[in-house]
Amino acid sequence: MKKCIMIYNSKSGKKKEDQFLDIVSKILKEYDYDLEVKYTKKKGHASKIVKELPDNVDLVISAGGDGTYNEVVSGDLKRENKLLIANLPLGTTNDVGTMYGYNGNLEEYLRSLLEGDIKNIDVCKINNRAFVYFGGIGSFVNVTYDTPRKLKEKYGRSAYIIYALKQFAGKLKIYNIKYEINDKKYEGKYSFIFITNSSSVAGINNIYPDVKLDDNKFEVLLCDIKSKFELIRKISMLKRMDIRNIPGIEYYETNNIKIEFDKVPSDSWCLDGEEMKHNTKTFKFGISKEINVLMPKKNIDKLFVQE
Repeated sequence: MKKCIMIYNSKSGKKKEDQFLDIVSKILKEYDYDLEVKYTKKKGHASKIVKELPDNVDLVISAGGDGTYNEVVSGDLKRENKLLIANLPLGTTNDVGTMYGYNGNLEEYLRSLLEGDIKNIDVCKINNRAFVYFGGIGSFVNVTYDTPRKLKEKYGRSAYIIYALKQFAGKLKIYNIKYEINDKKYEGKYSFIFITNSSSVAGINNIYPDVKLDDNKFEVLLCDIKSKFELIRKISMLKRMDIRNIPGIEYYETNNIKIEFDKVPSDSWCLDGEEMKHNTKTFKFGISKEINVLMPKKNIDKLFVQE
């Protein structure tokens, strides 16, 4: 039988552990995989586990939220011999899983994974730290990693909205930055900076209708929104307008950008829903093309450049 290691964040989502593991093990056996489960114990543990796995592992399944998937990919990037990765979404938002074709039915999705195709994906990097689909800084970005787990367990995705509303009394933070993109230099004042490689961000699906995961590009949004009332108005525009055409938003596609703040920002970056602390004012973004993932066939034509 083939060897499958599942990196399991048992704190993600609301799944009943014993029942979940029985179902996964049964389905994997149908596809000739022998399952071994490795539990994550703390932040960063999944990355360490993957980095130290033997080379004879046929498949590594990330079973957790977007942050767990980030760690699994990051661990694989540190290996000399890369492993095949699959994402089984168990988190609250599951932006990556939604983009890949997850519809809420884990059994159906796991089967579609095992019957899927191997695809090479672009992985974004900020100062050589990897993220799969989202890197951002600005007001409310901390909501994704600061929202209490108990609140998420009770209210699901709505927990993020509840927690964000508690922070709504303050002012939007404005950053003075210089940035270099596609060999051109710019500067300005912005309240949000988003670097993404996804069609689904913060639970908003199809935010970009034509994202490709293997085109050697990521999407850059620089927002000069100055007030929270303006922010609400811009968000409401998403229902009827392409985000790239909303006034006050600058949009680029590139495979590298250098951003320099006028001082070290007090805020952390959010990478795939997790906090990235730092002590620098300069951030360089690029792309790695070393990661292969097992992908359901459902959205491959939509998400990948056709050969």
